[in-house]
Amino acid sequence: MPPQPQVKRSFLEFLKNFVRIVRVLQILLGAGLWVTIAANKYEGSIHYVLFVAVLFWLLTLAIFIITLLDKQDLVPIVGGERWLLSNVIHDIAATLLYLSTIGIMIYKTEKNSYCNLDLYKHHCLYKVYLTASVFACLTASVYLLSAIYGSCRKCRGERTVV
Repeated sequence: MPPQPQVKRSFLEFLKNFVRIVRVLQILLGAGLWVTIAANKYEGSIHYVLFVAVLFWLLTLAIFIITLLDKQDLVPIVGGERWLLSNVIHDIAATLLYLSTIGIMIYKTEKNSYCNLDLYKHHCLYKVYLTASVFACLTASVYLLSAIYGSCRKCRGERTVV
């Protein structure tokens, strides 16, 4: 049975919104990072990377749902007219903390680069750390893009997140 025209139309309207597309990318890339790490053994400073990834994944998911339901006026202190500024601050904080996770992941990747040889037969986390590094870089880039876009909108005097 083909999808109803009304459902198809509302999904296309959803995809026309830049802010929502960026939030979906943040959620997907953040989930990719923490799932990559959590699915494998990790130690030491990787706990911090996992903390940042899960924290901002949950916060971004909450912001996305609140915005999607158009309930930002119900959020105390940071909602209503402060919602756009709150989103910009969230995106800047996420960008800065993800930059530190990029450094940790690159350090761990380089530290395990010795086991990237074909003849190395023991368990090695090099590919896991490399994948997590890529996810961290992409996620930080999307948060930075969102922070810049939101800052531009705030400077123009807009007050709501679309």
